[in-house]
Amino acid sequence: MSKIVEANKKIEDTVVGGYKKIENGVVHSYQKIEDKFVDTFLKKEDETVEEAKERLRKEQAEKH
Repeated sequence: MSKIVEANKKIEDTVVGGYKKIENGVVHSYQKIEDKFVDTFLKKEDETVEEAKERLRKEQAEKH
């Protein structure tokens, strides 16, 4: 490989790696907020957060 191609590959890896870290951080933060919202406002008494999410998905699917 030429030096330019190698340099471009390093830049690509750095940019993509940085983007993936940001993306994962944002998704993880959103999921934490979503779980807290479901826990606080949408789950029923004896449900877990995951059970509440599944119930809500099924209710949405039935409406459409």
